[in-house]
Formats: sequence, C-alpha cells, structure tokens
Amino acid sequence: MQDTITSIVNQYDLTGKYLDDMALSKIQNYFATALSRLQVIEMINSQSSKIIQETATRLYNEQPELLRPGGNSYTTRRYSACLRDIEYYLRYASYSLIAGNINILNERVLDGLRETYNSLNVPIGPTVRSIKILEEIVKEEFADNYKEKPEFIKQPFEYMIMSLSEQNT
Repeated sequence: MQDTITSIVNQYDLTGKYLDDMALSKIQNYFATALSRLQVIEMINSQSSKIIQETATRLYNEQPELLRPGGNSYTTRRYSACLRDIEYYLRYASYSLIAGNINILNERVLDGLRETYNSLNVPIGPTVRSIKILEEIVKEEFADNYKEKPEFIKQPFEYMIMSLSEQNT
C-alpha cells in the first residue's frame, strides 16, 4: 500500500525527474486535507457498526427482494456475508482515505472480486448500490459532526463503484 507522497515520488523517480509544480500541488493538497482525513477516519472508526447497519437498512428498504426466498440475502448466512462485505468495503475505503491513494483498493478489494462474486452467483448491482450508500452515509455523518463536506471522501467509494460497474458490463 502506498500513500500519495510515496506514489508521487515513485512515479517521478522511475522517470528520473525532479518533482514539478503538479507533483508539489498534489503533495500540498494531501497535507492540506490531512486533518480532515484524520477526522473522517476517527468518525468511521467510532461509528462503523452504525454506518454498516444503516447501509444494510437502506439497501434492503430499496431492494426488499434481496431478503425474500431466492434473494441473495435470504438466509442468515447470506445476510451475514452481505454485512461482512459492507464492512470490508468501508474498512478498505478508510485505508484509502487516510493514504490519499486508491491503489490499496485494487490490491486488496477489486482484484478478483468479480470472479468471486460470479462464482457465488452474487449480483454486482446490489453490491455497487451498497457502496454508494456507504459513501452517502459517511458524507452525511461527517457533515453532521464536522460541518464540512470534503470532496476527497467520495474518491475510494466512487472508484470501487466505477471499477465494479466496468467489470459488470
């Protein structure tokens, strides 16, 4: 896993160049958002159970067929697996948020996810929707607690959504 700074330095090192204005701007932005990143992570850590439960509640209110016979969350085992997966997406989004870098999502979440879900007959649509709901809740909770709406919060969630959506086509 790399943070923003390591990623930028490695990129410039590979090309044998000094850091230019664009690189310095990215690093400056990373430091400028550091306190907000820490606050988001603290909020996620302290409210993770609530965020996960609220995500599941909203998802199943929107798509109650998932809980009915034949639905992918019908049995207790499947419902528990869904909650586990929601927790997994939230946890790795938090790692990505603190690092300011999405690479960990490819390394630990997205590589092989489509194949795994396909082999288990898990539909991608509700997964994508649950990630979007996670994003909405994290943004809402952060705005309620800190009265600000930093744009960087959406980055890991949107990246997972985009990657899974591309894989689903």
